[in-house]
Amino acid sequence: MRIIPRYFLSEYFRIFFICLLSFFTIYLLIDFLGKIDNFIEAGVGKGVMLSFFFYKTPYIIVQMTPVASLISVIILYCLLKGHNEIMALRASGFSVFALSKPIIMASLGIALGLFLLSEILVPYTSSRSNEIWAIEVEKRDTSRFYGSNQIWYRGEEAIYWIQHFNFKENKLESPNLYFFDNDFQLIKRIEARHGAWEKGKWKVSEGIVQELESDGGYSLKKFSELYLDLPETPESFIKSEKKPEEMSLWQLHTYAQKVRQEGYDNARYLVDMHVKVALPFVSLVLAFTGIPIAIGLKKGGAPVAVSAGMGVCFAYLLVLGFSRSLGLSGSLPPFLSAWIGTFIFLLLGIYLMMQIEK
Repeated sequence: MRIIPRYFLSEYFRIFFICLLSFFTIYLLIDFLGKIDNFIEAGVGKGVMLSFFFYKTPYIIVQMTPVASLISVIILYCLLKGHNEIMALRASGFSVFALSKPIIMASLGIALGLFLLSEILVPYTSSRSNEIWAIEVEKRDTSRFYGSNQIWYRGEEAIYWIQHFNFKENKLESPNLYFFDNDFQLIKRIEARHGAWEKGKWKVSEGIVQELESDGGYSLKKFSELYLDLPETPESFIKSEKKPEEMSLWQLHTYAQKVRQEGYDNARYLVDMHVKVALPFVSLVLAFTGIPIAIGLKKGGAPVAVSAGMGVCFAYLLVLGFSRSLGLSGSLPPFLSAWIGTFIFLLLGIYLMMQIEK
């Protein structure tokens, strides 16, 4: 009995690696042709180009593996059906689910491997490739903010609004500082024209200070210069916006919480955090749909089955894109927006397999 699963797995992985190499090569070629003009205009050498694509390789593998897994499943079962091996095995008492078990387990193993790859290796290599592109090709400074120059920042003791921050000179334009007590009652407000980081402290100039008095009113004082001993440093306001693939799951969770704490919308990061978990398991879900597609089609053979499989991939991406946009808008919870496509296509695959079993 072990011979059949071993045979299925050996044939599956042989086809899988051929498909993965083919899709990887196509992706790499298209990406290279799309970026070659940028490399030439930037005047970078071959070493920079090779480094960029070398560091991007793990990310490409993660993206192409689910498609390669689906097409491999379809080709395998089409070949088995074409050689009448499926018919012979089913006549011997094997059900569709029994014939699918080794491939389903292999797809689960691939999904877990993809998750580990995206957690351990991809964050580092994606950060390096994006850094090479930003610095060597686009020639831009990577220090930028989540939103715009108008910065809202929630600190340990206060909420800051800064019209503009010159991170090269560590100077603030029109800083406004709001200090609150434990009941979130405003106890002090500082408004200034300018601010600068000097001798380990913030110096604000040409402004006013309003403080809460014991009678519930606010006093008002003007100042020309005022030194503030705050826990925030210039580095607190210099934030590089990271992409989801540049972070592990825990880093993405922490980053989303920090963005929220500082007063920015973190819906994108929460949604992408759940997508990061769901995406590797697409290999398993697509295997459930690929097997009944390959076995159930009566005419057309492998070309038609592969075309149908590509259609399933495209449909999954449409559902994922639509549900993700609903998650970003707040219409769906982040977890549901990331997993709803997976649940739909998993149920579809199980239903199709049950129909073939009848």
